[in-house]
Amino acid sequence: MERAIGRVEQAISRGQRIRIYGDYDVDGTVTTAMLTMFLRRIGAQVDYYIPERFTEFYGLSVDTVESCYNDGVSLLITVDTGVTALESIQTARDLDIDVIVCDHHEPSDSLPNAFGILNPIKGNCPYPFKYLCACGVTFKMIQALAERRGQPEIAFEYLDLVAIASTADMVPLTGENRILVHFGLEQMNAKPRPGLHGLMECTNIKPGTITSSTIVYNLAPLINAAGRMGDAIRAVELMLADDNLQAFRLAQDLESKNYRRRVIDDQTFTEAQKVAEDLIADGRRSLVLHNPHWHVGVINIVASRLVEKYHLPTIMLTSIDHIAKGSARSIKNFDVHAALKKSQRLLRQFGGHKYAAGLSLEESNIPALRDEFDAIARAALSEEMLVPEIVIDTELNFAEMSPDFLRLLRQFSPFGYGNTKPCFLTQNVVLAGRASIVGKNHLRFRARQDNQIFEAIGFNLGDKLDVCNLGEALSIVYTIEETLHHNRISLQLYVKDLALVSEQPLRIQFAADLPFTEASQEMEKLLHSMTNGSNASNGEPSMKKSTQTA
Repeated sequence: MERAIGRVEQAISRGQRIRIYGDYDVDGTVTTAMLTMFLRRIGAQVDYYIPERFTEFYGLSVDTVESCYNDGVSLLITVDTGVTALESIQTARDLDIDVIVCDHHEPSDSLPNAFGILNPIKGNCPYPFKYLCACGVTFKMIQALAERRGQPEIAFEYLDLVAIASTADMVPLTGENRILVHFGLEQMNAKPRPGLHGLMECTNIKPGTITSSTIVYNLAPLINAAGRMGDAIRAVELMLADDNLQAFRLAQDLESKNYRRRVIDDQTFTEAQKVAEDLIADGRRSLVLHNPHWHVGVINIVASRLVEKYHLPTIMLTSIDHIAKGSARSIKNFDVHAALKKSQRLLRQFGGHKYAAGLSLEESNIPALRDEFDAIARAALSEEMLVPEIVIDTELNFAEMSPDFLRLLRQFSPFGYGNTKPCFLTQNVVLAGRASIVGKNHLRFRARQDNQIFEAIGFNLGDKLDVCNLGEALSIVYTIEETLHHNRISLQLYVKDLALVSEQPLRIQFAADLPFTEASQEMEKLLHSMTNGSNASNGEPSMKKSTQTA
């Protein structure tokens, strides 16, 4: 870090040109905007570049480095990419361009010959928290520069952007990430910057109501839409906007792009399902799908949807100039990055994490990759690992949802990957009225237990309609959501699954029966002290867990 910030300060003092090179997703574009804003604020001569998803492959290219040289760039800072760009960074070194890498992806066996590498998961990095997104890593550099200048407080003005990137990039919301996102959300709700205000206007989000879920489901898709539809620069411009009207117009443009993206997404998913089912019928334990006409901007979303539907590691590929390019997504306990590493002789390029990665390869290598990837999956995945599971935190009766209980529940936020919303089981629930289908395939009903009634919705649970309307008692598994309607907060149950109490074909497994993390231990004690009010002081939960299986 000292080496990196020393070089930035040298570039500023000498009037050297700095270029920021970012990826085209939320983490990359938001980080690019954040660092551009800060460096301009402290007097740097800085511009930025985002690669074009349709014509440029992921990562820093030699052509981009040569463009930097032709433009007189002396210092290149990569964000959300760069840790595997060995050839390109060596080219930069040969051209007397210094490169600072701010990345959080898995490095390859060798590190690039960069001036400085900021990445907490590189082998020799002693930084104690390993799960920062690229925006978090870059924020640490901003923090170091601000402290060196004797103005440490100005770094915190960018926490709203760190919160967006951390939540959207699905890094674990534990440890330092949880702290950064907590204060970033506070800042977004209290005084949203123009770019965020524009997004909120387009999505009908009111200040004061933004949560991590709001970012994932409402704001991040619009930011991502810019890169997916081939114009990621617009997302950076939105974050840099200092005028509300300009920001609103840019946000409207992203909203339009996101609508087009959803249409293409649905078409591609429909086509991909047919290919996937043929592969499954052939006995595959993984899915490697390729269509040269699929839109490169949606294949990673479709890969995630296929994983959700079929619960198999999935690679989705399209083609650009006869080179296959795509995304890999995985299931619990299968390291897709490690699997690709075993097959790297078939690949031109790859990079990513345990559960998500990007790759490119010659089209002729796709059949070999499909077979080899499936062999790796077959060796690693047991039958049990291929069964989707829902882990329940505790059993809960509707009468226990008191204001104090809900206040306690909020203290565990912000929720997200690694710190998911508590999942509850309530048994002997009946319907108040009849269930119905809303949207494409969502189940809506009013759930009643004794005298308590709550609105409930089960996304993509339309196939459970007949079960709900039998008039028999149900067991439901759900999370609790607070919604604002006409300035009043009301509760809604987001149902993950349900079954008849008389049949209950679910194997019920509670989080307390699994190895505890420190956070889950604390949640266990506090939830039981609120619901039962006994034995919490000695750490022994007073509520008996159901151990029945069916």
